Amino acid sequence: MLIKSLFIGIYPVIAIGLLISPFVGLGSPTWLMALAIIAALPFPLFLGNLFRYQTARTSENLNALYAIPALALILSVIGILVTGLESAEYLINVMTITSAITGNLLYVFWYSRFGREDNSLLKVGGRLPEFSLKDAAGNSITSQEIGSQASLIMFYRGNWCPLCMAQIKEVAEQYRELEKRGIKIYMVSPQSEGHTGDLAKRFDVNMNFLIDEDNKAASMLQIVAKNGLPMGLQVLGYDSDTVMPTVVMTNSEGEIIFADLTDNYRVRPEPGDFLRVFDGQQAGA
Repeated sequence: MLIKSLFIGIYPVIAIGLLISPFVGLGSPTWLMALAIIAALPFPLFLGNLFRYQTARTSENLNALYAIPALALILSVIGILVTGLESAEYLINVMTITSAITGNLLYVFWYSRFGREDNSLLKVGGRLPEFSLKDAAGNSITSQEIGSQASLIMFYRGNWCPLCMAQIKEVAEQYRELEKRGIKIYMVSPQSEGHTGDLAKRFDVNMNFLIDEDNKAASMLQIVAKNGLPMGLQVLGYDSDTVMPTVVMTNSEGEIIFADLTDNYRVRPEPGDFLRVFDGQQAGA
């Protein structure tokens, strides 16, 4: 995870550098420079859209991130062979394209995956293990209190994660429907009281924002992400250890009726899934 933290802290900067690098090889044909720019563009666009459009989830494999650079590489090789280009000036553009392919593949198939193992602690039909959390005022709340009612418990990584923020916004927009069904909402993160308080102020709904100090609950539940924070964000007051996004629902008897332990931080439940799970459970009761 430490290597992943370094990767996601550095690669966005590298990706922007790749956009600029074709202009260094000014001796290359314009068509080759254009292909290099096209190959380098998908990841910065993807990252920018996550923040701009507040996306809560993406497709699992993000095919365009590596398909577009791969096509650019194929066209570049064909173009070099057809034109008989011999100047070494074209090398920087080919390196740009291959770097974009490599970096994007690492992001999609390596960084995005946690490699989670089967978790017997959060099985549907079971009950929440014993753990304790705190609210922004420092008051303690136990898992027994949370699980003694119909609850939606979302473990999120922190205010720094755009997908987590978008998912929390979705739940906030769905709050009235959840409230009608008597479902209490708990948002849990290892981030500080200050960051948690700032987030709570964004939403004018009765959701409970809780703090998992030192990731004690996450560690016990086997959902902690050691060194999961992108390198460099520590300067903003976030701890290096975070949590793997996890959603758990309990019914009024405290039984777990839903558990989403995604192995890909970009793949998350749809907004209506929580209502369908609870309504289906009520209908079958």
